[in-house]
Amino acid sequence: MNVYSLARLARSISSPTRIFPSAKSHSLNALSTRSYRSFGFGGLANGSGQAFTDWKPNEGISASGLVPIVIEQTGRGERSYDIFSRLLRERVIMLYGPIRDPDATLVVAQLLFLEAEATSKPIHLYINSPGGSVTAGMSIYDTMQYISSPVHTYCMGQACSMGSLLLAAGQRGHRQCLPNASVMIHQPSGGASGQASDIAIHAKEILRVRERLTEIYTRHCKKKDESVAEGNERFAKALERDYFMTADEAFEFGIVDKVLENRALDEQSPILPSGDKPDSGK
Repeated sequence: MNVYSLARLARSISSPTRIFPSAKSHSLNALSTRSYRSFGFGGLANGSGQAFTDWKPNEGISASGLVPIVIEQTGRGERSYDIFSRLLRERVIMLYGPIRDPDATLVVAQLLFLEAEATSKPIHLYINSPGGSVTAGMSIYDTMQYISSPVHTYCMGQACSMGSLLLAAGQRGHRQCLPNASVMIHQPSGGASGQASDIAIHAKEILRVRERLTEIYTRHCKKKDESVAEGNERFAKALERDYFMTADEAFEFGIVDKVLENRALDEQSPILPSGDKPDSGK
């Protein structure tokens, strides 16, 4: 046993739960999320101006070697988790970055796993995404609607494009946004090449998807005094171009139900110790 191992063992005796950054990249288990997604369905690009199709799977936290490892003391000794797996135990799923098929698969797997673990307990989906592939996002959306467990959604940073649809798709009354987060909705976009008949087919499909997305937004965000037709008209108009909203504007628009200033306002917080009740405010 080297000096580093001895020092680490000494720390474990005095601290029941600790978080260490790993010395090298730790691959997350099959039920953990990674920090890369796909191009936005509005043709978004990342901050460097590159399309999301250039985003490499190993970029981000997992490649930097800084994925924290949580060490816990149990009756059988030490047990370690990467931070995302530890959050999964608390029924927390992280959806960060552009939405791609591989990441959608991981999110869907986590949703199905948590439903099997406890059907009636809520699942907490934290979103910070510029958007992504419509088909990848719809696989997450359909799973959220399919499972029996209620899904509570939280926007941290941004929920744009497909990210905003997933935010709105959470259980009514439990769609939250942090005060400095931003939300953006818009219509899908795409491209096609080839014969004129092929281009016409693709254009027809994009229009069909736009109509379907409008119906989904209306289903989840329609106001009480608003008819379905009025809701469809409101969202069809908003989806014409990029429509950015602050947290308060997203609340007024019906995308979210609450703007959370602090954890005490979130009665369903999965991080609160068992049996503790949040205060009414700070």
